[in-house]
Amino acid sequence: MSCGKLRKPNAWQISKPMNEDSLPSAINRIEQPYQVALILLSHVLQKPKTWVLAHPETHLTSDQKAHLERLVRRLQAGEPLPYLTGKQSFFGLDFAVSPAVLIPRPETELLVEEALSWLNAHPEAKSVLDVGTGSGCIAVTLATRKPWLTIAATDLSPEALEIAKQNAETLQVKDQIAFEQANLLPSGDQTFSLVCANLPYIPTKKLEEVNTLAFEPTLALDGGADGLSLIRRLFEQLPPRLSSPGLVLLETEATLGAETLTLAKKAFPQEDVSLLQDLAGLDRLVRLEVL
Repeated sequence: MSCGKLRKPNAWQISKPMNEDSLPSAINRIEQPYQVALILLSHVLQKPKTWVLAHPETHLTSDQKAHLERLVRRLQAGEPLPYLTGKQSFFGLDFAVSPAVLIPRPETELLVEEALSWLNAHPEAKSVLDVGTGSGCIAVTLATRKPWLTIAATDLSPEALEIAKQNAETLQVKDQIAFEQANLLPSGDQTFSLVCANLPYIPTKKLEEVNTLAFEPTLALDGGADGLSLIRRLFEQLPPRLSSPGLVLLETEATLGAETLTLAKKAFPQEDVSLLQDLAGLDRLVRLEVL
C-alpha cells in the first residue's frame, strides 16, 4: 500500500475520493469501490464525507491504514457495510446498527411514508405501536416527525432494544417512546390508533438465499415454515388493541403479499384492506384501515 495520501479528484471523479494507489488493492474487487472507500475513509478518519473530499492532502497514519485494510477484508468476507461503520441512513436520519439488529432497508421507508400520510389526515391519532422495532428506525422516525405522538415499541430481543433506545436518545425522542421486551404486543390492554410492524417474514427454507444471513440476526429474518408465523399470530391478537379510526401497516415478503392480504382480511373482515407495491413494483406493504 502507498503512503496513504488522499489525492484531490477531478470534477468527473467526484465518486472517486482517492487515487486507486491510495487504497487497499482489494477495494477494487468490491461493488462501487470508490463510494465504499469514501464511506470507510469517513469512518476511519471520523470526519464527514464532505470533509474527506475537501482535504485530499490528508495522510492516513499507519494505524488508520491498518484499520482501513481490516475493514476492507471484512467487507470482502461479506459483512455488510453498515455493520463496519456502525450506522445506516434511513428516512434522512442516521441510525446506529449492530449485528443485533436488522439493517434498515429503503423498502421500509414506504411504511413510514404511509404512516405519516395517515397521521397528517388524522391529527387526533396520537398512540402508535411499533411491533418488532429492531433498531427503532420506524418508531424513532415517526417520533422525530410527529413530536406529539406517544409510541410503544416492542421486540423480543433485549440486545435490539438497547440499540433502539440508543437511537431514540441520540435523536432526542426517548421521552416519546416506551420500549418493552415482548413477543409481539406489549403488556396491558392499551389500544393504538396506528400499528406498524416489520416482522420476520422470510420462509425458513429461503433463509440461505439471504446473503447477509451470516451477519444479520436470524431472529429478525426467520418467519417460520411459510414466512407467516408471526404475522398470523399478530393478526389474531390485534383486533381488540386497534382503535377506530385506526391503521395497520405491515411489511411483507414480495412473494407472500397475497397470502398476507388474506390473513388481514380474515382478521378484519369489515375493514378496508389493500396491498401496496414498492418502487420496484413488488408487493411490500399490507395496509389495513379501520374507519
